[in-house]
Amino acid sequence: MEIISTGWHVFGALLVFLLGAFTSLAIASRFGIGDKRGLFLYLWHTLWCLVYLIYAINAGGDSLFYYSESISGELKSFRLGTVAVIYFTHFFSDFVGLSILGVFLVNNIIGFIGLLGFAGALKKATVAKSSQLRLLALVIILLPSVSFWSSAIGKDSIAFMAAGLALWAALDLRRRVGLMIFAVLSMFFVRAHMAAMMVIALSATFIIDANISMLKRFFFGMASLSVATLLIPFALEYAGVGDVDADGLISYVEARQGYNQEGGGGVDIAPMSLPVQLFTYMFRPLVFEARSVFHLGAAVDNLVLAILFMVGGLVVCKRRKSRMDDARVFLWVYALFAWIVLAMTTANLGIAMRQKWMFAPMLIYLMISVMGQSGSNRHSPRISTGHISTSVVTGSGTSGKETSNA
Repeated sequence: MEIISTGWHVFGALLVFLLGAFTSLAIASRFGIGDKRGLFLYLWHTLWCLVYLIYAINAGGDSLFYYSESISGELKSFRLGTVAVIYFTHFFSDFVGLSILGVFLVNNIIGFIGLLGFAGALKKATVAKSSQLRLLALVIILLPSVSFWSSAIGKDSIAFMAAGLALWAALDLRRRVGLMIFAVLSMFFVRAHMAAMMVIALSATFIIDANISMLKRFFFGMASLSVATLLIPFALEYAGVGDVDADGLISYVEARQGYNQEGGGGVDIAPMSLPVQLFTYMFRPLVFEARSVFHLGAAVDNLVLAILFMVGGLVVCKRRKSRMDDARVFLWVYALFAWIVLAMTTANLGIAMRQKWMFAPMLIYLMISVMGQSGSNRHSPRISTGHISTSVVTGSGTSGKETSNA
């Protein structure tokens, strides 16, 4: 497949690239990121977009499938997930006439918006903390795995955007409820089951929020549960479960555990205990398991994450008696729920390396937010749902210090 074949392909790709640069300058400050850093992150994300494009052209993959189907002229009846992405790609490839490079760059912008949300959250988590911790946050943002998977045609760019925006919205849910709704709808577009998990986590957040009255707590909690109830059937149908009884769910999990077990990316997940499944999903391949340059890069990224989770996890355990911030419940419930479900139903490490970025940003934020604190008198960003604080990051990009509850 040719990357570009006409003059419009070249010009269109250039326009999309410039649109992304303008987007970074226009919205970076809304995430507490300076213009220069925002532009740098956009260029970094675009670099990995081009790497992914070259990789896909030579090795194939889902991105080529989505683009090929979008220009075939035979679109299937609209459905969430794969077909929805084909329709989305069709608009840019057929209606606008962009080449595969141009459509890759469109998805690159989408994934970059998620990166801004992730970067803004980590910057907020490291306010008034050591330069070493701020450097660690920057290293995590620049991990190749973060930008590689979120820059290509497919579900992953939209899902990562949804995760990044949901994380950012959770830091001040009362002000950013519209952004949270957009994040949930975006996730619903590509992965309905993950959107259902988000809404369930929101329900838990509203129900236990001590900063709002019992009446409002009941109203918002019931509203969230009602939405979750409506989403779950769509999510189960999307996932292919069919019947929602216990036998159907068990059969689905067993079937999912048998998929894609052949080849370099496959693992036999069924005999593993749940803790080993969780470790495998998040931190493999390990360095000594790498079979290619791409596997080695992913393994190095996983090593960084493993060290972060070890250190952050020890801090969380030491502070286990501290009061949990109300909105932090959303991050914990969604991330742990997603991690457990996906680890139990994924048998292919290639899929795991991509899909873990639908919830990993939340866990990374939670780990970093409790690091570098020696006691309750230390300061870090606070997650807030029930009241508005004047020191919360605003659209102007300013930030302040707030007491954090681990």
